[in-house]
Amino acid sequence: MKTITAIEVQKHHAHRFNVYLDGQYAFPVSEQVLVDFTLHKGKELDANQIKQITAADAASRAYSQALDYLSHQLRTTKEVRAALRKRDVPPEVIETVCTRLKEQHLLDDQEYANSYVRTVARTELKGPRVIRQKLQQRGITVPAIEQALTQFPPEQQVANALTLAQKLARRYRNKPTRLRQTKVKQGLLTAGFEGDTITQALAQFSPEVDEEHEAALLQAAAAKVWRRYARFDQRTRMQKAKQALYRQGFPLDESTFALEDLAAAEEDE
Repeated sequence: MKTITAIEVQKHHAHRFNVYLDGQYAFPVSEQVLVDFTLHKGKELDANQIKQITAADAASRAYSQALDYLSHQLRTTKEVRAALRKRDVPPEVIETVCTRLKEQHLLDDQEYANSYVRTVARTELKGPRVIRQKLQQRGITVPAIEQALTQFPPEQQVANALTLAQKLARRYRNKPTRLRQTKVKQGLLTAGFEGDTITQALAQFSPEVDEEHEAALLQAAAAKVWRRYARFDQRTRMQKAKQALYRQGFPLDESTFALEDLAAAEEDE
């Protein structure tokens, strides 16, 4: 048996204490552990009690660290476990802390998923596939994800996809119509929207077509590829230039007319 000869408040932590046994520093404890084990000067402790006290303090310290981690924003169980592992908290203590936090409703993966879906649906133009990936990376189970996604109804998905389509159309306004349409669809897929949602969104999507702007784009692109293939004979040059413009998204017929005009202009010089 050993006797507590002193209990001192730590200099930089008002709610933590240093416990001395038989005149020697033995271990630190939190205020809660001090109360739970009714520690006081003169109390005798055996080896088993000391082990229980130090284990309880480790759990108390880890619990405080988890609370601090949770104070900034919602976290998942996987994230809390990872944060505690970085602080070298033993696995059994981590599980004890997580269980306690769940019992107190301070750690709730379903609520995290619900909140995440609501936030993304309101503030980001992301579809269900990307949301699923992000939540799975954070350790949320598939059933919890599917339950959370019920808060992102199909009509809102279509509305968000339509908004993104309009945004993408503006981004690619200097591309030919066909290529712009392809870029918009690819962008919707990359953002995580499903095929049916994309189809419904694009059915409502009618991007403005500025024919003069389109013609100017074609003229500039045609002049560039016509110069690029100047070293070839006329027939090969025309074929390669047409192929290049088609790959860029310009209609074949209009490309042909533009290139023929350039060829004729060269002959007239």
